[in-house]
Amino acid sequence: MNDTVTGSITSRPSDRLADVNWALRLEWLTLVWMTVEAAVAIGAGVAAHSLVLEAFGADSIIELLSAGVLVWRLRVELRNEASFPESVERRASRIGGFLLFALSVYVMAGAIRTLWMREGQDFTITGLLLTGAAIPVMYILAKSKLRMAGRLGSGALRADAVESLTCGYLSVVVFVALLAQLLFGAWWLSGASALVLVPFLLREAREAWEGDECCHD
Repeated sequence: MNDTVTGSITSRPSDRLADVNWALRLEWLTLVWMTVEAAVAIGAGVAAHSLVLEAFGADSIIELLSAGVLVWRLRVELRNEASFPESVERRASRIGGFLLFALSVYVMAGAIRTLWMREGQDFTITGLLLTGAAIPVMYILAKSKLRMAGRLGSGALRADAVESLTCGYLSVVVFVALLAQLLFGAWWLSGASALVLVPFLLREAREAWEGDECCHD
């Protein structure tokens, strides 16, 4: 039996297709969750005049785009099986890298604006419940995607997993910032925390764009 090779990972075709199907289910789950998350976050942000929640919703839209790219990439592999073209993986990885670059710029610009304008956010119970629920959901999704990225040797899937990690991190930032704003008036916390994330995002974006071998367990 011939092996299927993608990146640096080699596996039997039947095992690999099972992994691809599992990764595809993760991406469909991401699409459903991100649609709900984006709608609720942006709606709650507008209602509460909360720029931070609106930004969180915008990040969810970027994650939606990334998940859509991965659905395309994985379905192409399922259709082609052993003849899966490496050009598709490369293209999907570069799109994932571009989205990470865009997310880096967005997070950095939003953080700088928040700190410069001394903008906090209004407290909203809807935002608190949403971000609280997003923390475990995004952690589980990100860990599962990273594991599958390692098994499939997919830089594109790893880039998408990093965006899920980013969403989870931003969920923590917004959740803590909402509580801190309510309890202590700590308006600067969300902006400062978001800036810490930017170097990590830029590194992962570069690796996805350049196609570095980054998908080992």
